[in-house]
Amino acid sequence: MLRKWFTIGIGVKRWLLVLLAGMSLIAIALAYGIVKLDPLALEETSRVRMGWLALLATITGGLTLSSFAFWKLSHNLLAPYRVHQHGRVIDVVYAHSRRARGIKVVAIGGGTGLPSVLRGLKAYTSNITAVVTMADDGGSSGQLRRDMGVLPPGDIRSNIAALADDESLMTQLFQHRFDDGKLGGHAFGNLFIAALAGISGGLEPALTEVGRVLNIQGRVLPSTMADVNLVALVRRHGETRSLKIQGESRISAFGGVIEQIGLVPSDVPAYSESVRAIHEADIVVIGPGSLYTSILPNLLVPRISAALKATGAYRVYVCNVATQPGETANYDVADHVLAIEKHLGRGVFQAVLANNARPTVNAGVNTRYVPLAPPDHEVLQRYQVRYTDLTDPERPWRHDPQKLAAALLQLIEADKMGGSARPILQISQHL
Repeated sequence: MLRKWFTIGIGVKRWLLVLLAGMSLIAIALAYGIVKLDPLALEETSRVRMGWLALLATITGGLTLSSFAFWKLSHNLLAPYRVHQHGRVIDVVYAHSRRARGIKVVAIGGGTGLPSVLRGLKAYTSNITAVVTMADDGGSSGQLRRDMGVLPPGDIRSNIAALADDESLMTQLFQHRFDDGKLGGHAFGNLFIAALAGISGGLEPALTEVGRVLNIQGRVLPSTMADVNLVALVRRHGETRSLKIQGESRISAFGGVIEQIGLVPSDVPAYSESVRAIHEADIVVIGPGSLYTSILPNLLVPRISAALKATGAYRVYVCNVATQPGETANYDVADHVLAIEKHLGRGVFQAVLANNARPTVNAGVNTRYVPLAPPDHEVLQRYQVRYTDLTDPERPWRHDPQKLAAALLQLIEADKMGGSARPILQISQHL
């Protein structure tokens, strides 16, 4: 092993020698000064002056050589560990240190909404835990679940990618979806997670390894490790009788009014690390995402909802920007909150963050923005309801990660100050 350090071409030997040379010069100069030069001597002869000048020159040269060699050694030794990092070493180290001291965040949800929270907050903290649903039974995840008996990896994959470096080729590969052949419709990341779960002994060790491969800023955990399905009572528009629909992919596709949703089995155990993260968090963000098929499936896990009601963290529900056909058509902000209360009661969250912008550019003809809660509605008395512009300029039916992160950080700062921060309605003026 020692011999490897002296292999030709790895850039270690030469700079070690230069570092030793610099340190030797400093040591020789100091020894000469101690033995030959008396700092208390009063005579000011030219020979003494030359001795002092030579001493200072030698020390300066030694320090220069040592500093340069140390910098080159550090650069060569750290190069393999920063191959996926962009920018100067000092900038990378500073950013890493700042994020490591950031607030502890738990974000709960799934689908395409939760990644917006993660992309926005990962610039401020690496202490992020995403808790995602395991009830997905459609698309690539559903097929892998049926064919291989693995827990659905889709929500895990998309949120791991959100916590990774967006510019990394590995992140892009992780999100790549095959178009043709027998793999058509499968995302590479789903196959990767399923394969890794097979060779590592389960999803839990697989998630750890995937996080290392993509160097993510945080972690992604399931709300439960059990095989769980969604079941819902759905009523078609214009009808009075409700039908029982089982399967996450079938519920929203049915196209009716969802009256009740539940888990099968109902007493599914929570993943212990997810529960611990909620108890230790500074802020818990619930949503955004599909209300009935991404958010509630997590909250209906008994120990997850119990942890949310018991934690000392500041808890925020982030309402969707646009309504979702088959789930929340014609819902306003208050309707979203009441749906959660109907299933879990009160006390799950303290604040509601919702969008109040209605951009028309890039919105298209199918976007239906979620209306604000009526000004005299009861939910406004029970929760801190805050409105601001949260829309993505390119896809205004979705949240903008930076706007969302700024709003969430201001909410928790206002909570720390006892609500004395400036109103959140003013955020949109600064984004």
